[in-house]
Amino acid sequence: MKQKGMIMTLTGKTALVTGASRGIGRAIATRLGREGARVAVHYGGNHAAAKDTVAAIEAAGGRAFAVQAELGAPGDAEALWTAFDAHADRLDILVNNAGILGGQSEIDGVTREGLERLFAVNTTAPFLITQQALPRLRDGGRIITVGTMLTRGAAMPRAIDYAMSKAALDVMTVALAKQLGPRGITVNLVAPGVIDTDMHEGRLVGEALAWLSSQTPLGRLGTPTDVADTIAFLASDDSRYITGHRLDVSGGTTM
Repeated sequence: MKQKGMIMTLTGKTALVTGASRGIGRAIATRLGREGARVAVHYGGNHAAAKDTVAAIEAAGGRAFAVQAELGAPGDAEALWTAFDAHADRLDILVNNAGILGGQSEIDGVTREGLERLFAVNTTAPFLITQQALPRLRDGGRIITVGTMLTRGAAMPRAIDYAMSKAALDVMTVALAKQLGPRGITVNLVAPGVIDTDMHEGRLVGEALAWLSSQTPLGRLGTPTDVADTIAFLASDDSRYITGHRLDVSGGTTM
């Protein structure tokens, strides 16, 4: 429950977080719910995980509902907004978080099918979701997209396809910030480093964990909460004069 005296910065607002059933998305959804927003918890296929996220938000005194749409398939954005419209008639905050890593190989190991799947989920889906959000998004709203540190200064040969699919979101952020400024809508991107979630299950152990942790001056991997807290700031009125910005949340890895 909300602690006595705590100021809730997003009371009266409605947020949609894509890929919110687990990992970073779940942390974002629960944090926005704790700030008073009513949260649409999007999920692809794991209904039980989405239900758990909604329950966690409600147990903390917030309000939430789940919306299902399999991203990367034809009609994905339309399905998502149809589900959203059944619960809400306005939107204040859109968080484009959903994404996939792909096979994580160098260029000679990337297949056409794998590349097209990455771009369908990581690039086309957030583009179309944002496009169809605009008539629903109230003036003064927020669009926040989760990118990656790998698009600038930290490119890795084994993530070339993933980084390429995310780099397009950097461009979308700046272009939309210019277009939507007259409506008072801010558009920003958060670029996490390596975040300790189940997306990396089995990889972040032993020497690999030690090496990755050593790449940041803070000496540790990021957590979903590190990203969620940053997004809560960008969703709040405190960030009202920040737009078209790419905020690095890699713990200094890209310095």
